[in-house]
Amino acid sequence: MKFSALKGVHDILPPDVYLWQRAESLAREICSIYGFQEVRVPLIESTDIFTRSIGATTDIVEKEMYTFPDRAGRSITLRPEGTASVVRAYIENHLHTLPSPQKFFYSGPMFRYERPQKGRFRQFHQIGAEAFGVGVPELDAEVLSMLRVFLEKLGLRGLNFEVNSIGCDDCRPAFRKALLDFFSPFLNDLCPDCQRRYASNPLRILDCKVERCIQLRSGAPRVTDFLCGACRDHFETLLSLLDVLHIPHTLNPVLVRGLDYYTRTTFEVTSEHLGSQKAVAAGGRYDKLVEEFGGPKTPAIGFAIGIERLITLMKERGEPSPPSPDVFIATLGRRAVIKSAVLAEELRARGFWAEVGYDGSSLKSQLRKADRLSSRYAVIIGEDELSSGKLTWKNLRDGTQGEIDGNDMAEFLSSLSRHPQS
Repeated sequence: MKFSALKGVHDILPPDVYLWQRAESLAREICSIYGFQEVRVPLIESTDIFTRSIGATTDIVEKEMYTFPDRAGRSITLRPEGTASVVRAYIENHLHTLPSPQKFFYSGPMFRYERPQKGRFRQFHQIGAEAFGVGVPELDAEVLSMLRVFLEKLGLRGLNFEVNSIGCDDCRPAFRKALLDFFSPFLNDLCPDCQRRYASNPLRILDCKVERCIQLRSGAPRVTDFLCGACRDHFETLLSLLDVLHIPHTLNPVLVRGLDYYTRTTFEVTSEHLGSQKAVAAGGRYDKLVEEFGGPKTPAIGFAIGIERLITLMKERGEPSPPSPDVFIATLGRRAVIKSAVLAEELRARGFWAEVGYDGSSLKSQLRKADRLSSRYAVIIGEDELSSGKLTWKNLRDGTQGEIDGNDMAEFLSSLSRHPQS
């Protein structure tokens, strides 16, 4: 019987896994210097958490969630995004009693049943960050600055920071009415999803990716024309801060995001190298979500980065070669195999990546294997080396070679240290 991975999920293997490790390690570093602490939330949650936060009429809830009853008959869902789980943890663990802002980051797999395509999978991975308790635009700018620093330190350039404000409960009703009036004459020309959105959440018509809906919304009212005074001040202050911080950005008036919990600031970071699904990262404010979950009134903002899309961009720009062994120990004869085991452990204890020719093949075959592994050094141990007490070494990058005293491991190790891996 032949087994294969399920459609829309994939294995992460070397050498790609080193890119993942680099991205995750850098995210941890950058988030930490901005005061974001790591949290780890469950992969499964009560379905109500997502239907309440994301919105019952969104594509995620209606079409994409992996939902099933557990043995007690409770409805369980594999998390399709991270924010709802972090909000639940924030309230359940009384983190709102601590000084604000409380800032967190997370990483891990998410699950959505959708058509697999470039940069989009059914099990995908995100790095996310959430900040609670402060509603000022200065925090919005800080979050965008942290995101920019992270992406630039990964070496990614030419990304587009698109920003918008979708207002609040005070100013959004007038915008909603304007959208209903605008789309009413050609309601039947909209795609079936947008015809449903017209009644439930017309803002999401602006987020539709169907070509005819994109054409029909040309000339639609702009949300920024309907902002109340407080939302306008918030957005204008944010834009001025982005200028001060030298964060290039463009105003995208149809950027409303696909989740119901957003308020005021929304943003996306996009790349033209990812096809139709071009968003690398996205987020915004959700100032009412904590309260809707039963917590105290708490402004909040966050974002999520799609790691698969990030890796695609990293590979396109030509990442450095993955790590390779510092030394390969080639052996000839049984006594040499025993000696190699001791030497390998001494090298590893000093932090070097050591590999051994386990199979007793010819010296030529072992050195060929060392080349394939891109090992920097080869050390040869045979009967001659054991008799003389000296080990033969060879630098496989530049061809230099020599001998060292087999009993002077410290000198051998220091010779590696003086020749850092290129």
